[in-house]
Amino acid sequence: MTNLEKLKQLLGIKDNNKDFVLEFSIERVEDTIKNYCNIKEIPEELNNTVISMAMELYRAENFGSEKEGKDIKAIQVGDTTTTFETNKKIDISKELLKDYKAQLDPFRKLRW
Repeated sequence: MTNLEKLKQLLGIKDNNKDFVLEFSIERVEDTIKNYCNIKEIPEELNNTVISMAMELYRAENFGSEKEGKDIKAIQVGDTTTTFETNKKIDISKELLKDYKAQLDPFRKLRW
């Protein structure tokens, strides 16, 4: 099973109209891992990490939608009030790396 097929199953996507966006997510994560680890190929041992990171990236970036995702800023229970705040622009690659450094560090090579 390819990474794309696994990602689609994990996200519950059955149709093929999001394949381009999912492939982009996988490629972007692979590039991030290659740059961080200073490697040219992704080792097989990191395939599950690639898929996990691609899932997070897909959800965080709200790909395929013209609207930018919003974070909840405030919630009031009495008389039910919810306020949304526009997502802060963050470097998602750095945020993903922070969560996956433990898995990636054993594959990291020194840069000369």
